[in-house]
This record gives sequence, structure tokens and C-alpha cells, in this order.
Amino acid sequence: MMDINQIEQSIQKRAPKKAKLKNLIMAFVWGGCIGLAGQLVLEGFMNALNLSVQQATGPTLMVFITTAALLTGFGIYDRLAQHAGAGLFIPITGFSNSLTSCALESKSEGLIYGIGSNMFKLAGSVLTYGIVTAYVLGTIRMLIGL
Repeated sequence: MMDINQIEQSIQKRAPKKAKLKNLIMAFVWGGCIGLAGQLVLEGFMNALNLSVQQATGPTLMVFITTAALLTGFGIYDRLAQHAGAGLFIPITGFSNSLTSCALESKSEGLIYGIGSNMFKLAGSVLTYGIVTAYVLGTIRMLIGL
């Protein structure tokens, strides 16, 4: 009979090695590519439609949200994410992917009880933590006077 230490050693020997440096570089490169693409789309809206930065920001975000949702629906986003890692999941595209994935997984349960309720389970927690964090940081900023 094996004891706990032997089991842990056996697991560590057989566990796949993690390529942390490669994952870090890929996330940095892909995140930078998304940032560059975002800047190009923003500049495109500003130049083509003669919009200010504030006016062009909304449509730019919508392009990325819609693109990520479509890529998720077609099964392309997950294949890209295997190579890009956190570079695709950190920006707003990751949030779009998460919501779309939840909606696709629960579509057989119906529009309201399936898609609506399951999709917003994830969104609810993300929005709640985002709002609480913004409130706390805003309060700290106000108290410090930045």
C-alpha cells in the first residue's frame, strides 16, 4: 500500500510540465495584438465617421464583443484561446466568450430558463465584483484626493 508521500511523488512525476514562460509570452503577445487591433478599430471609427475618442469607444467595444461572440459560436475562439491563453481571456473578449459559451451550453433548456438564467449567473458575479471593486477603489481615491 502506498502512503500519501509516494502518491504525491507519483503524481508529480506523471503530471505534464507547465511551460510558464511560453504561456506568459503568448498571453503578452496576443493581449498586445488585441490592444493593437482595438486601437486600429478606434482610429478607423474616428477617421471614417469623424468621431471623438469618447464617441468611437462604444462602437469599438461592440465590434470586439460581437466578434468574440461570433468566434465562440463557430468554435474558433476556444481553439485560439488554447494558444493565446490569458491574452484572450483578460480583455472584454473573454467576458463575451464566457457569456456566449454559457448561452450555447444551456440553449436546449429554452430562452428564459436556459439561456437567460444560466448566462446571467456568470455575468451577475462578474458585474457584482466589478461594481464593488470600483466602489471601493473610488472611495479610496476620493479619500486620498487623487
